[in-house]
Parts: sequence; structure tokens; C-alpha cells
Amino acid sequence: MRLLDSVPDEYREAVLFSMLALCWGTSFVAIEIGLEYVPPLLFAGLRYAIAGGIVFGYAAVVTDRTRPRGRAEWLAVTVAGVFVIALYHGLLYLGELYVSGAVAATLVSTAPILTAAFAGVVLPEERLSLGGVVGFVLGLVGVIAVVQPSPGSLGDDVTVGAALVFASAVAFALGSVFVRPIDSELPLETLQAWAMLVGGAVLLGWAALRGESVAAIDPTLSALVSYGYLTLVSGVFAFLLYFELLDRSGATQVSLVSYAEPVVAMGVSWIALGHVVDSVMILGLVTILAGFGIVKRSALRTLLRSALETRSTVTSK
Repeated sequence: MRLLDSVPDEYREAVLFSMLALCWGTSFVAIEIGLEYVPPLLFAGLRYAIAGGIVFGYAAVVTDRTRPRGRAEWLAVTVAGVFVIALYHGLLYLGELYVSGAVAATLVSTAPILTAAFAGVVLPEERLSLGGVVGFVLGLVGVIAVVQPSPGSLGDDVTVGAALVFASAVAFALGSVFVRPIDSELPLETLQAWAMLVGGAVLLGWAALRGESVAAIDPTLSALVSYGYLTLVSGVFAFLLYFELLDRSGATQVSLVSYAEPVVAMGVSWIALGHVVDSVMILGLVTILAGFGIVKRSALRTLLRSALETRSTVTSK
């Protein structure tokens, strides 16, 4: 059964998009809160160990395959698990020890631009045009505006945290590119479930190497709410929304969620934690969005044309 069956078709994509942006945007603030009580890599690893098990159960119900077959499908699972789950979330959680959730969400919004740039290098058929290069440069300018580095601050905690979060976006982008050429017919739900489980295992192993211990967890109500929210809402429920929106709208519209997430994170961070976002950071986000618009201009034109045609059809009925 599909989500939101009771919502009229003409509004369903907008509702799915808004809900997904809310789930993933608030996750950056939930991570920031939870890190006060739980070591970072242990936090991320436990989250995806549980979320992966739940998504695996969902995949068993809605797909005809729950296990990868052959070297290619196991490779796809491994790449997604290591890069998209483990490295992305491990570096993100470590970075959020030093920067706010709002800053982290803004830096992570460069992932679609980085994905296009890396695809242009790795995949010859997706080589960047001059406009794509301009968009990539704009994305980097936006990152600089958000971090606001200075010669005297290059070694401080905020700069280190920002670098870790940006590295997490790089890891996500690389994983997204590396998995594309792999010939795999594994259902998306099953791939995601296995990636979560593999990524969760890598994160827990990384936590052990870093010396993180379960004994260091402070099981306060805030910690439990943060963990539960990240696992069940931002993890399991959000990925169900993601599958639905991807099926209905395609990858381009789903990637636009990355630019709604920082707005959500800024608002929730201000309401819940009292963090005020300055105008330079907002300018940085707008610059990153402009860069994405240039990189994906053809896909966005097609998306806009399709949306206008759909709206015209609905209005004429």
C-alpha cells in the first residue's frame, strides 16, 4: 500500500517533498542534541543497525528479493554501505561535535553539486559543460561563505568541524557516483536495507577503533528521544517517503530536498536551541542553490515543464 493514498494526486508530490524535507532537515538538529549524550560513531552505528533491520523487513514485504546475488550486487551494497552510510554519517556526526546542525545541513547541501562534478570525471557520458563548472565553483563559493574562514581560524574547532562535514558530503557524492556503473538489478529497498546494515557494522567497528564505549552513553530522555527520532522518523519513515517520491518524481526532484533541509534545520535550530543564523550563511546557501541550478539546469527545465503541464491538465478538468 502506498503512502498518502488519501491525498489528491495533484498535491501528493508536494506533500511527500515537504514531509521528506522536514524529516531530514530536523535530523541535523536531532544529531546535534544527541551528541551531548552519545559518542558520535556509536550513535550513528546503533542508529543504522536498527534502521537497517526495519527497512530489511519492509523490503521483504514489498519486493521479491531480500538478498544480493553475484559479485556486482554485493559490490553495489558494499559501496553504498561504506560511502553513503558509514563515511557520510561518520564524518557528519564527528563534524557536528564542532558545528551546529544548521551549518552542517547547509554544507551537506553541496552533495548534489559534488555528485555531478565527480560524475563528470568518472563517467565520460556525464562530463560537465562550462556551465556545470561554473555551478560547481558557485557551490564552493557558498561553502566558503558558510564557513567564513580566516588565516587565524584555520585550525580552530569550527573550521575542523566544517571540514569534516564537507568531507561527509564528498563521501556521499563519491558513493553515489561509484554505484552508478555497477550492473545491479537489486530492488532499491533491498539495496538500501543492506547498505544500512553494512554501514552500521562499519560505523560500529570504527567506533571501537576510536575507543568509543557503550559505557560513555548517558541515557537521558533527550538522548533517547533523539535516537528514536533519528532511527524511526529520519531513518525508516523518511526512506519510505524517499522511495515513494523517487518513484513518482525522479532523482532530480528528490535531490532538491537537499536545499530545503538547511531551511528546516535553521528554523528548528533557532526554535529548539536558540541558534540565530546570520545573513552571510543564508547568502552561502543561496549561492550553493544557484550552483545546483546551473549544474542541473536542463533537468530542472524538464521538471518545471512537466509540473506546468500536469497543473494545466488538472485545471482543465
